Amino acid sequence: MLGLMQDWPLLTHRVIDHAARHHGGREVLSRSVEGPLHRSSYAEVRHRALRLAQRLARDGVRLGDRVATMAWNTWRHLEAWYGITGIGAVYHTLNPRLFPEQIAWILNHAESRMMLADLTFVPLLEQLAPKLPHITRYVILTDAAHMPATSLPGAVDYESFLAEADGDFAWSEFDENTAAGLCYTSGTTGEPKGVLYSHRSNVLHAMACSLPDVFGLAAMDRVMPVVPLFHANGWSLPFSAPLSGAALVMPGPKLDGPSVHALLEEGRVTFTAAVPTVWLALLQHLEATGAALTTLKRVAIGGSACPPRLIEAFTQRGVRVVHAWGMTEMSPVGTVCSMKPETAGLSPQGQLELQAKQGCPPFTVDMRIVGDDGQEKPWDGSTFGNLQVRGPTVTRGYFKTGKSALTEDGWFETGDVATIDAHGYMHVTDRTKDVIKSGGEWISSIELENLAVGHPDVAEAAVVAARHPKWDERPLLILVPKQGRTIEKQSVLDHIAPHVAKWWLPDDVVVVEEIPHTATGKIQKTKLREQFAGYFGAG
Repeated sequence: MLGLMQDWPLLTHRVIDHAARHHGGREVLSRSVEGPLHRSSYAEVRHRALRLAQRLARDGVRLGDRVATMAWNTWRHLEAWYGITGIGAVYHTLNPRLFPEQIAWILNHAESRMMLADLTFVPLLEQLAPKLPHITRYVILTDAAHMPATSLPGAVDYESFLAEADGDFAWSEFDENTAAGLCYTSGTTGEPKGVLYSHRSNVLHAMACSLPDVFGLAAMDRVMPVVPLFHANGWSLPFSAPLSGAALVMPGPKLDGPSVHALLEEGRVTFTAAVPTVWLALLQHLEATGAALTTLKRVAIGGSACPPRLIEAFTQRGVRVVHAWGMTEMSPVGTVCSMKPETAGLSPQGQLELQAKQGCPPFTVDMRIVGDDGQEKPWDGSTFGNLQVRGPTVTRGYFKTGKSALTEDGWFETGDVATIDAHGYMHVTDRTKDVIKSGGEWISSIELENLAVGHPDVAEAAVVAARHPKWDERPLLILVPKQGRTIEKQSVLDHIAPHVAKWWLPDDVVVVEEIPHTATGKIQKTKLREQFAGYFGAG
């Protein structure tokens, strides 16, 4: 027997329909690529998204076609997501921080047929265009007054493109499992891999992310996604904020500490989200200027492990840190660290230690830890295991591979090593490829890094395994000093020593001017491992 509920597919355009109908006047404030602030609303975003959908359809864009975007977080990029998906096409976000050769490879693999791009990226695309046979038209996200002369095929400014449609148009109707978005992993090993989100997965993920113990979004919030829309599906915020009726503040291309702070204040932001490097830059600006955060209440930190000193710094300013973990393959949010009744009575120090964990999964995500033999490990907070996940917002395979990415019993292997405690809090101790195996025992590089950046002279830290003649691998600590500071190696080791077993202590410390990062802002440990593999004379 089936239920008697209405057949109402979970399609992403229903999100912007809801926002426009019930929160139509809610502000969408953007820092434009051209410079000035731009003010819009959900009602206007929906109308312009309909015009874009109408214009794309007139250009022959059909169900399943990929439309690439290379753009910062602005109202135009937001409109593009809804306009593209509203006709059953697929938004294909491109990370402009990748190498040009990778961008060309990704575009050709995806066979994207049209490109919507910000002014910033016109020179890069002019360089790449001869290598991109599938793209027949480039729409530059600007107006006629700012449109540059360009050799890009079929180039037109976005506002002129939209002007050819009046918005008297209906969204397409199709199955909720239809593809909606395509995002490629950063490809740290091998070629990048495409993760293909569905309308259903995006809507379910947005609903999960809005829950009180996840991002806790409400109509009273003003949400600033500093995390770019091209990074891991925008952490759901292009969907979860409108779904909740929260105002959106879009930071555009300026993501430095002073610019982020200025827009947090101008936009009266209550919730924001980004990777740790962004927040470290913001805090350095606040420390240098004495500036305050007058409206911010919560900050989501993910993409890499959140150092405890970052949690402390925000907590001292009255801002609650929402430590999150996830993957492109998970839409992307997999866990969030929030308090449960069982942990509410912890001391301030105990709460800080808890917040350093990645936390518990929301509904739609299940997880477990297993050994190399595939057997599940206990949730005792100390036993390490390979972290696996499953759920309706987790990928089951990669675009165009034709293969399952799941284990025989249906779990996705994250590549992380983790513990889970008795209350269900997951703690990532390392990436599988980053864990240091010394004398048959595991050492967590993440824990050592978090301790190192707690030293007052350290701006950034990375720990890698270097080959060792006796112990196979030993930890090497690589540090970047804060501006104007000098790092004393022994001082840092003395700072770490009380918190770890003696055999965990790095065998040496190397001070460098900068540490290499991936296109998504994560420390590029592959390069560091290559550079320092034989540091202890075992190579």
